[in-house]
Amino acid sequence: MPGGLTDKTPPRASRARPAPSQHAPTEPSLSIIARKLATTGSVLALAASGLLFASTPASAATSCLGSTCTGKDPATTTCQNDAKTVYWDGWFNVELRYSPSCRAAWARWQGAGGATEPLKVQIENNQGATYSVTTTGATVYTRMVNDKDVLARAAGFKNGGAQYSYTAWY
Repeated sequence: MPGGLTDKTPPRASRARPAPSQHAPTEPSLSIIARKLATTGSVLALAASGLLFASTPASAATSCLGSTCTGKDPATTTCQNDAKTVYWDGWFNVELRYSPSCRAAWARWQGAGGATEPLKVQIENNQGATYSVTTTGATVYTRMVNDKDVLARAAGFKNGGAQYSYTAWY
């Protein structure tokens, strides 16, 4: 071939990745960063929704202790979960209920129905807190009183207080 040219065809270009420039820093691609942000966001969203649902159970019961229980409805607190009847009055079967975890007490009467006259069910502690409710047969319970380092008792009253019965102090 004239002019010193050879009959050889040029070699095929290599498909190998070119060597990175020594001056360019290696940075993660935008798609990798986007995936990491999406994963982190998903994890945070799941954690937040778990906290939200865990903090609002169907019963939405709250907790209290001692004096912070005074005046609260035992049915809307966690106090009812470990409550026990510690005394009954001797006449009307009024119960003195006590929660060891809340250190609170309340009175309960489990109605038999068909009562002919009202029964007043009462709880009191020796600090002067008193709550009562009147029934003519339905099951009732009073609000709670503090029973932390104080004493409480339950009572039943009929005929405007002419007939009454107390539990022992607890």
